[in-house]
Amino acid sequence: MTDSSMMNRRCVVATLGAVAATIATTRPRFAHAQTGQKLRFGMGTKSLNATTINMVIGEALGFNKQEGFSIEPVPLGAIASVQIAIDKGDVQFGVGAPSFALPLYAKGDLPPIVSFYEYTYPYKWDVAVLPDSPIKSYNDLRGKKIGVSGLGTTDYPVTRAVLANLNINPDNDVQWLAVGEGVTAGIAVQRGAIDALAYFDTGFGQIESAGINLKMLPRPDKVPMIGGFFVTTRRDYLQQKRKTAVGFGRSGAKSSEFILANPRAGAKVLLDAYPELAPRGAPQADAIKAVLTPVLRRMQLFRPPYPNMKMGQISEDELRRETEFLRLKIDNLKPLYTNDLIDEIHDFDKKEVIDQAKAYKI
Repeated sequence: MTDSSMMNRRCVVATLGAVAATIATTRPRFAHAQTGQKLRFGMGTKSLNATTINMVIGEALGFNKQEGFSIEPVPLGAIASVQIAIDKGDVQFGVGAPSFALPLYAKGDLPPIVSFYEYTYPYKWDVAVLPDSPIKSYNDLRGKKIGVSGLGTTDYPVTRAVLANLNINPDNDVQWLAVGEGVTAGIAVQRGAIDALAYFDTGFGQIESAGINLKMLPRPDKVPMIGGFFVTTRRDYLQQKRKTAVGFGRSGAKSSEFILANPRAGAKVLLDAYPELAPRGAPQADAIKAVLTPVLRRMQLFRPPYPNMKMGQISEDELRRETEFLRLKIDNLKPLYTNDLIDEIHDFDKKEVIDQAKAYKI
């Protein structure tokens, strides 16, 4: 057995254990009431943070209630864990990432899940070092220790792919270390436990808000527009509960418009709903600022960077680029996504949401 296959096997075992530990009870698939539904939204992070702000603050803003359901965010620690939880019916919706889904789909191992709303568009990953580091470019990473938040989060496979496309062997030319999320990851760089940190936009925002100074390496020219984050569900759930899926997507679209109109209000809503996000002992103004910093980074990726597309709409060209970037051979990508819900998702008064955001009292 190769080192790579041994690592994959360990990751699968760890993933199954994480799902079992996080979701302690077995729920009948799709068993929830038609009105006042209590749904669960699985995330690939170990804790709730600003990464999914536009998909979770609809609860506090009343958007979910307008659609007839409430949502419980469930951090599962890894995208693979989210896929398993969706497949089992333990969560109805979850975060999807092509960097994890496409390799499984190419081998025929992906559960029967489909993406129907892109809540964050590309590109969001960078590699950072200390300001006085001798590392000046990605090519200087050979022989270095690279930290990632976890081996089950997107910063790991995406950065591996970037290095591979620069002819840097991600298995032999660098060493990978899982260093944790948020400020913990920044401290790992600061203390010299790693030479560089591969992370995404909101994570770097958390580190920045903690006063840890890092220097971003210039992105290579070969980095394409890949790496969107999607809302996914089982195909049969989407068929049976289409109205619920439309409602969840609509809540996300409304929340995105709210945040874009008043990001400080969006940060305050998130903080009020989840006060554990505040730095311990921080005054409210400082707590809002700490949450706002990653929000300002993430909100730049709410709207599609492609012409003539609505917020949340999925581009097959983007999926095709990621397929090629990951060096996979997939002929038909259509089973992985649908845009059939987008027009219904946007059936709301945009001005009303924007006015609500601008009038929000902090």
